[in-house]
Amino acid sequence: IYNSNITNQKNLTYSTNIAYRGILLGALRTLENNGKLNFTVTEDPNYGPFLKSVNGVEGNSADQTYWEILSQLQNGTIIRPDVGMGCYIPRQYNVVILKFTTWCTKRRQLCDTHQISS
Repeated sequence: IYNSNITNQKNLTYSTNIAYRGILLGALRTLENNGKLNFTVTEDPNYGPFLKSVNGVEGNSADQTYWEILSQLQNGTIIRPDVGMGCYIPRQYNVVILKFTTWCTKRRQLCDTHQISS
């Protein structure tokens, strides 16, 4: 699911198959190769790939926006994986949520908190 509460764009849902024990980055590349999704990543030498943009919507440090990767488990629980997209292995029936959101700092008084709907 592509979820962007900040840009008020409609949520988009894509389905794909991934290799057994395949990583999320591979699944996203499959969607991209099939013309269903556009995305860019930034490669950090210490932490691996970070999702930079999805379908032309890019995270921005000045606006404190980024793409958060979440996973809805088969029982409906939504978690934040403890590894990045280069290591995360989605399980069968999990729904991966790419959520465009903001982060908070001490300088910022208001923080966006978004509920995820599926």
